[in-house]
Amino acid sequence: MRIEPEELADGVTLRSLARGDADALCAAYVENRRHLEPWDPVRPEAFFTPAGQAERVHGLLRQSADGSALPMVLVSADGRIAGTSTLTGIVRGPFRSGSLGYWIAADQQNRGLASAAVRRMCALARDTLDLHRIEASTLLGNTASQRVLAKCGFTPIGQAPDYLHINGAWRDCRLFQRILHDRDPAL
Repeated sequence: MRIEPEELADGVTLRSLARGDADALCAAYVENRRHLEPWDPVRPEAFFTPAGQAERVHGLLRQSADGSALPMVLVSADGRIAGTSTLTGIVRGPFRSGSLGYWIAADQQNRGLASAAVRRMCALARDTLDLHRIEASTLLGNTASQRVLAKCGFTPIGQAPDYLHINGAWRDCRLFQRILHDRDPAL
């Protein structure tokens, strides 16, 4: 699914992931490796290569084509990847839900980009995908991400012990959701 690009702030645009983004994603992940390490799973070295990112992009685009994911990238005016925002695990039927993940590059922090991207993803989930809700999770200590989610209308719905394998260990997470609308699902 192709989504119209939208400028979020100061020349940073949120747009659909494209096949040609692998090299720019590789550069962004290499540059932000230490910044993302506390919040990410342990990545194999191949993840930090153009070929590894090309394979990942291919998989995300396949999921997008089958309607189970909506992968987006934040791109700065100079063409660098400034972050990503992705809905995965999109389920139709009576659930009509997806799971939101996002990250912002270290040099792009504190500009409101995460909040702007999350708001845009919520609008796309509601208006384009007709989802009822979005869920998100954060590590317990990730208060910055928890503030973003709260600002964007997410409410905490619980805590899950040993929920995600992050940075080499099973971690407890705080779970959030945002109800997008209360329309009956179009089954």
